[in-house]
Amino acid sequence: MDSFSVDEEAMRQFMPTAFGKQSRGANVQAQLEQSKRPPTTSGKALLSSYESSEDEDGEAPARDSDDDEDEDDEDEFPVSHELVLKTHERTITTTTLDPSGSRLVTGSTDCTLKLHDFASMTPTTLRAFKSVDPSASKGSANNETHPVHQVLFNPISPAQMLVVTAHPQAKILGRDGEVLIEFVKGDMYLRDMHNTKGHVSEVTCGAWHPTNRDLCVTAGTDSTLRIWDVNNKRAQKEVLVHKSRAAGSAGRTRMTAVTWGSPSQGGNNVLVSAALDGSLVMWSGEGPYNRPAGEIRNAHTPDTWTGGIDISSDGRLVVTRGGDDTIKLWDTRKFKQPIANVAHPSTSSQFPTSNIKFSPMSTNIITGSQTGHLHILNPATLKPDLVTPVTPGSALITVLWHQKLNQIVTGSANAETHVLYNPDLSNGGAKTVMSRAPKRRHIDDDPNLTMDLSQGLSGDSIITPGAGGPAPTSYAARHPTIGLTVSGKSRDPRRPHIPATTPFAKNNPDEKHVREHIPLSSMRDEDPREALLKYADMAKNDPMFTKAWKETQPETIYAELSDDEDDGPEKKKAKRKG
Repeated sequence: MDSFSVDEEAMRQFMPTAFGKQSRGANVQAQLEQSKRPPTTSGKALLSSYESSEDEDGEAPARDSDDDEDEDDEDEFPVSHELVLKTHERTITTTTLDPSGSRLVTGSTDCTLKLHDFASMTPTTLRAFKSVDPSASKGSANNETHPVHQVLFNPISPAQMLVVTAHPQAKILGRDGEVLIEFVKGDMYLRDMHNTKGHVSEVTCGAWHPTNRDLCVTAGTDSTLRIWDVNNKRAQKEVLVHKSRAAGSAGRTRMTAVTWGSPSQGGNNVLVSAALDGSLVMWSGEGPYNRPAGEIRNAHTPDTWTGGIDISSDGRLVVTRGGDDTIKLWDTRKFKQPIANVAHPSTSSQFPTSNIKFSPMSTNIITGSQTGHLHILNPATLKPDLVTPVTPGSALITVLWHQKLNQIVTGSANAETHVLYNPDLSNGGAKTVMSRAPKRRHIDDDPNLTMDLSQGLSGDSIITPGAGGPAPTSYAARHPTIGLTVSGKSRDPRRPHIPATTPFAKNNPDEKHVREHIPLSSMRDEDPREALLKYADMAKNDPMFTKAWKETQPETIYAELSDDEDDGPEKKKAKRKG
């Protein structure tokens, strides 16, 4: 009886539980558990080191270090789960999300922008749908590429992106990566920067106007900030020249960071920029720009790169992260001395785009570290509320906290983009991706087992009989998977399908077909003169190309010479020469 029960159970497991088409569902809870970040102790060790330093100073600890409270802090911030994107090849320098949180764009030192759409990704297809080289210009033969310093979505018009590369000309790109505007380059031989129509040297950073969709500002190494109107690319609207007072600078220095903020409840906006000479300069966002509203000399140590700067949502606080291993908090109403100052190891000497950001409601400040940890700081004291590892051993360079998604996006030196979220606190974005059913893999999805014919053969190859196949002659032929999905389709949804057309219609003829069905095809392997002489008699007796006129061809009739012209034209020419 027992053996019968065992056989019946084996048969039940072998037989399907249902017939017909099965609906494909997703175990959302299991997928979310897979994306949960493992508990670590490195962040707690860093927090304990901060607390021990406070105890040595005689101050009360800012927080309790119990494990239960650590877990409560992790639940308070959207860092319990993560989504990892490995779409770049080099260091991630900048990240941006559109206001709706549906599209993520990342920039890197590999000179490309990667466009990610959360609506089209699944847990098994975490990839960018398009790669863009912002340095390439339409109709230009210049193939130079430049590292991407910064990319920012327009907060008012998400159809525009401000892209800053290591080049004097910033660009405005569309939502899908097409170049809309390329700002003009100034005359480098003019000494007065007010008279140049654009930057004369490399642009380092930029920012959008907080309330006007048509205005943006760029800062460069020519010691200027330039305000642009996107409707006029031939000249900037305003020029803000920073006159450095550092010794030996000749009045010029490099502008390293810029931010443009406005109070969320309304009011005057401010424009703040940092320079390589250590100064911090503030202008009124709406002008006049003939002189700054406030300037702090030696806000940070001169000749150190201050790459991180941001303004709080109420427009009152400015936080800076300097290359002198400090983070400082400033009050725009009393723009003289920092109201808070803490030590924080800098990464700007190696990664100039290392930034620092306020949270959406300015209740926290986030930044990265050389060790790959994410630091969430208290804006009142700049002490860490939470330190959590994201890419241990690899520097965390750029951070972003999106307001609508309530998710944190980080970019690291190991070319990884991490989207941190919490299923209970976050909305959309990475949470939506991990809630979808994984895509079923098909044998055609493996590019090693399929042949890419989506771009055809005529434009990318030369058919050479005897060569054993087509010879790739272009970049697209040598890299057939660039710009394509694993199934061979274009990643650009607007691009129509291109049929595989060749000079010989549908098929690519082999050597035998060419030799047997195409007349005179063997002449391509012979000396042209010998081949023509070999067919001279045959062409005379059986003309191939003029055979249709053989019967109807008229005889050639020449004019007869008269008696006065017996000598002929040749003898007349000779007489004239004599």
